[in-house]
Amino acid sequence: MCTPQGGGPLSLRSVTNDDRAPGTGAPRGWREAAEAALYGPDGFYRGPGGPAAHFRTSVHASPLYAAAVARLLCRVDEALGHPEEVSFVDMGAGRGELTTAVLAALPADVAARVRAYAVERAERPVGLDPRIAWLPAPPAGVTGLLFANEWLDNVPVDVAEVDGDGTARRVLVRDDGTEVLGGPVEGPDAAWLARWWPLDAEPGLRAEIGRPRDEAWAAAVATLTRGLAVAVDYAHDRGSRPPFGTLTGFRAGRETAPVPDGGCDITAHVALDACAGEGAALLTQRAALGALGVSGGRPPLSLASEDPAAYVRALTRAGEAAELTAPGGLGDFRWLLQPVGVPEGTALLVDVADHEEE
Repeated sequence: MCTPQGGGPLSLRSVTNDDRAPGTGAPRGWREAAEAALYGPDGFYRGPGGPAAHFRTSVHASPLYAAAVARLLCRVDEALGHPEEVSFVDMGAGRGELTTAVLAALPADVAARVRAYAVERAERPVGLDPRIAWLPAPPAGVTGLLFANEWLDNVPVDVAEVDGDGTARRVLVRDDGTEVLGGPVEGPDAAWLARWWPLDAEPGLRAEIGRPRDEAWAAAVATLTRGLAVAVDYAHDRGSRPPFGTLTGFRAGRETAPVPDGGCDITAHVALDACAGEGAALLTQRAALGALGVSGGRPPLSLASEDPAAYVRALTRAGEAAELTAPGGLGDFRWLLQPVGVPEGTALLVDVADHEEE
C-alpha cells in the first residue's frame, strides 16, 4: 500500500487561464505527463531501486500475501483440470518480488507445470530466477492466473475539474506540478464521466477519467484463453467517488504533491467497478485473503509453553496477517476477479461469504 508517513490528504490547487502560477514547460494533460514521468527513459519506474524504494505494498508487507496468491493459482489450476502448462502472469511486476515468492510457495507438482511471466517496462533485474520470463506486455493466449497488484493505479489518466461556469475541463500540468485548466472534456472521456463519475456543477470538483484503465484491464483480460484475472488496488465505486479526486504522489516513502518530473510515483485510486466485465466480482482484500487462509487471529497461549519458538513464529504471522487485512488499511483494498472460461471468481475462494463484511 502506498502509505504516507504523516499528515492528511494533500490539497492540490488548480489555476485558470487567467490565474497562472509560474511554472516550467508547456502544460499538457496529466495522462501524457504521467506517462513520461513514470515510464519514459528516465521515468520513476525505470529507476534502479524500483517501487519498493518508495512505498510498501502487500507484496512487501508479508510472504503470507504471495502464499495466498499461490493458493489461488492452485485453485485455478484445479478448475482448469490440471493442464500440462499453467501460466502465472504478474502485471506491474516491480522487480519480480511477487512472481519469485509465488513460485517458491507453490507445491512441487504445480510449480513444475507453471510458466511464470513478469510484466514490467523496466529492465530485467540481475539475478532474477531464470524460470521467470520478463516481458514489457502480457503474453497472449495463456491459460492460468493473471494477477495485477497495484498496477491499474499507475495506468496514467487525465484529470477533469469543474470551472467557475460549471463546465468540466481537462486539467493540464507543467513539469513542476503547477496546473492550468484546459478545454472542456468531450467525446469518449465525457461519456465515461457521465456514466461512471458524474460531476455536479460546483466549481473545484475533480475526477480522474478512468477510461484508459478500463481499456488496459480489458486488454490484459483478453490475453487469457481460460483462467482468472485479478486486479488488486485501492479503489472506489460510483456511490462513493471522492469529490476532489485522489491524484497524489509518493517520494522516498512519503506522500507528496504529484509532480511529473520522474522523481516520484504518480498514482490515483481506481474506479474498479468501471473496469469490471461480465461475470466479474468485487470484494475487499480482507474477504479475499480470509477465504485464502490468511487470518490475523492470535495463536493459543498454550502454544507458548508447549513450543515457545513456534508460538513466536505464529505470533509474527498473525501480526503480518492483521496488517494485510486491517480495516482502514490494506484490508480495504478491493479485489476484482474476472473469470475467463472457468467458474465465477468467488467460486475459486473458500467460504468467501463468511469473510466478507455485512
